[in-house]
Amino acid sequence: MSLQPGTLLNRLYERLEPDAKNRRIAELRIGLSYVGVRLDHGGTGLAAVLPDAASGGCTVLPAAGKHAGSSAADLLAYLPEGKNAVERAVGLAAANALIASSCDASEDREATTYFGLKPGEKVAMVGLFSPLVERIRATGAILTVIEKNPERLDLLPPDQKQQALAGCDVAIITATTLLNHTLEETLAALASPRVVAVIGPSTPLLPAVFSGTPVTHLGGAVVADSTRVLQIISEGGGTPALRPSLRFVNLTIGP
Repeated sequence: MSLQPGTLLNRLYERLEPDAKNRRIAELRIGLSYVGVRLDHGGTGLAAVLPDAASGGCTVLPAAGKHAGSSAADLLAYLPEGKNAVERAVGLAAANALIASSCDASEDREATTYFGLKPGEKVAMVGLFSPLVERIRATGAILTVIEKNPERLDLLPPDQKQQALAGCDVAIITATTLLNHTLEETLAALASPRVVAVIGPSTPLLPAVFSGTPVTHLGGAVVADSTRVLQIISEGGGTPALRPSLRFVNLTIGP
């Protein structure tokens, strides 16, 4: 089934909007690498800020300075209505804050330990996860990395990208593809991989949103120390600085 770009963010909004009406925003932080949202019940969520997500002006959110104390539904509405990747990141962070209270925060395992990679298997990684590259190659699997940012990695020609997606046994996809509306087209380009994982701290750990897609695994993060996480975001920190204050949670779901 081929989905229109933005479909999964719309599903996420529809699932969470009733809960969002009953919650208030305690803090909103927009850093250089992440957005963080803490709600009145303590739930805190993250979403990545894409490198090319700048709004083109000096104002990112017109209502800046007025969000604290307002309804979480105001931020969640950026999921379907966001005009750029920053606004969608704010919406996704709010969604992850709403989901946080229902996640099992006791687990702390790296996602690839679930995949059972075998020598010779083809792995397509959409979005460079540098710490995972050597771990994947150490299994004997054949890794192809598909990256949009030429500053991080040489870009693959479109035909090679399509070939890697169509021929992979395992697909590992960054959740930031939700923010630039490319996750749906990425899923549509797959043939029949045995594992399709959406991973990264931005991942919404809500399996129902991925119903009817080939996604089999969600690997996300639960905030263990919200005060520390929000401080790091405000000071421009990224994943390495945040990692000690996060717990990594993995959910296996049906295709």
